Amino acid sequence: MTTNNFKSKTLVMENKLVRSILAGVVATAVMTGVMFMAPMMGFPKMNPAEMLSGMLGVSPLLGWLMHFMIGIIFAVVYVYLFNPRVHIHSRAGKGLVYGIVVFVFAQVMMFLMSKLMPMPSNSMENNMVLMMIGSLIGHLVFGLFVGLLVPLEEPAGAHDNLKHRYEPS
Repeated sequence: MTTNNFKSKTLVMENKLVRSILAGVVATAVMTGVMFMAPMMGFPKMNPAEMLSGMLGVSPLLGWLMHFMIGIIFAVVYVYLFNPRVHIHSRAGKGLVYGIVVFVFAQVMMFLMSKLMPMPSNSMENNMVLMMIGSLIGHLVFGLFVGLLVPLEEPAGAHDNLKHRYEPS
């Protein structure tokens, strides 16, 4: 591999990583804003950073840092694993599907964490169905923004498959 080729691949990777981090921060911020507006829409109060800090017994600042780090990690997973492998040709559509995946993962993790450590008391006083619907909406917003902020990446060989399908024999 030549030095220029290595530098260009490194630059692309850095841009992809930077894009992932920015998408994670923006999508997490927008999702959090929507979650803070939840009570105005008839949903229970949802503060994911407060919930994290309460469950883990850490400061609210650390809860916020963890919340945004989780968002960045999910955006990185989207960019490097989900986006290149999923055959959806719409940025919004691909992001919304990813939002559902993240929602399901979050629900499983919350269930497991609730079995391992006590949940904060205020998280159980509200209607759980409304909490789950609100969480789904928040994660759909997260996925939508990640999908809109990251360019579509076609799965490897997707164009070859289409080319063979539509070319005359």
